[in-house]
Amino acid sequence: MSYATMQDNTATPPAVVPKRVAIVGSGVIGCGWAARALAAGCEVVAFDTDKAAAERRVAITIDTAWPSLEKRGLAPTADRHNWRVTDDLADAVGEADLIQENVPERTELKQQVLAAIDAAARPDALIGSSTSGIKPTELQAQCTVAPKRVFVAHPFNPVYLLPLVELVGGAQTSAATIDTAQAMYRGLGMRPLVVRREIEGFIADRLMEALWREALHLVNDGVATTEEIDAAVVYGAGLRWSLMGTFLTFHLAGGEDGMRHMLEQFGPALKLPWTKLKAPELTDELIERVVEGCEHQAAGRSVNALEARRDAFLTDMLALVEQYWPEAEGLDGRI
Repeated sequence: MSYATMQDNTATPPAVVPKRVAIVGSGVIGCGWAARALAAGCEVVAFDTDKAAAERRVAITIDTAWPSLEKRGLAPTADRHNWRVTDDLADAVGEADLIQENVPERTELKQQVLAAIDAAARPDALIGSSTSGIKPTELQAQCTVAPKRVFVAHPFNPVYLLPLVELVGGAQTSAATIDTAQAMYRGLGMRPLVVRREIEGFIADRLMEALWREALHLVNDGVATTEEIDAAVVYGAGLRWSLMGTFLTFHLAGGEDGMRHMLEQFGPALKLPWTKLKAPELTDELIERVVEGCEHQAAGRSVNALEARRDAFLTDMLALVEQYWPEAEGLDGRI
């Protein structure tokens, strides 16, 4: 049965820790996957055409991530040194249980790389793509050995801390692949969210893009600075979203009658022209406003310093979210 025709999955597959994880492409996302896999007790082999540069990037990411990962809790077999980089693709993926592709967001490039992985990997190995928007059916197009085991596994930065991974199957992806993928990503300490049908941008990025689009309009129209917009999120909606998300937040806005009353009372306002449906033109002036605003917010702090601050906050926030939302462990069998 193909992914496209399978029924809703109501059972939560038990976690399975892959013995070896292959990372193809060692940018920010690939290095983040490496750190997460090491913390889960996996062996990691990374492929990159620039071996020396990749080794530096992976080492830096592990150094950055490890304090937070230790605070979150490491697997008993976790070894931060259990990794290596190779410039031989077959060497990287040949004995891997799970292969994570992280090359740049160009459809043709990803198709070529995934086809090469498909040809070199074990028949039972899973192949996930970290793409943030390309449909899996497109990604499978050039895979000839076992395209049914190719799917999207879209994470969020920093991968070593944020647990959500969106799993999206294409026309040729098997239901068994999605089931096994859920188990393996749970084994990496993640919360897999199976997207019911493939769509560009999947779920989370489409939501984030909507907010990003509106934020750019507010800056472009002189309504607010980048700092003011970020404050509106941090001290308002963002705090509620961390616990309840969008729909349950509005359910509470309806009082005792919940969402039904909220929609009856505020629903007509949805027709008002509050929102900008199209992104603003990215002019030089808008670019400068956004860049200058972000640099003002950074206040001279380096990206590394801001990452350390972010990681410390996320580590504490994740512990709080898990304390208040343990039911997410089996939510509809999908997360």
